[in-house]
Amino acid sequence: MRDIAYIALGSNLGDREEHLQFARAAIAALPDTKVIATSTVEETDPIGPPGQGPYLNQMVAVETMLAPHALLAALQAIEADRGRIRGERWGPRTLDLDVVLLEEQRVSDAVLTVPHPQLVARDFWQRELAQIRVSA
Repeated sequence: MRDIAYIALGSNLGDREEHLQFARAAIAALPDTKVIATSTVEETDPIGPPGQGPYLNQMVAVETMLAPHALLAALQAIEADRGRIRGERWGPRTLDLDVVLLEEQRVSDAVLTVPHPQLVARDFWQRELAQIRVSA
């Protein structure tokens, strides 16, 4: 099924701009997936444990034939390619990629929930989504 997916990109370790650039290119290279819009990049305070540096955040919209779980697996592989280590929840990371919203599908299981449960709590996601949302 073809759908529009909105993916949040975030980084607060290392060369944050380079991590986001890498993610955009890797997402654009996914099979049966085309980037159709990108939000501006914005710097935000970290959510989570104290002592972290600020994040760079951005959202991209993609038209994709990948099923939601396949898209998530591909995004996690991109994170791993960039040195993402899953440790402390909401801890610092080189790259964080989240499926925030799908236009046509909803998912709720132990692995993936879409719309993302934190969407309503993250103003920067809402701003970025408003910039690129294909339909409302």
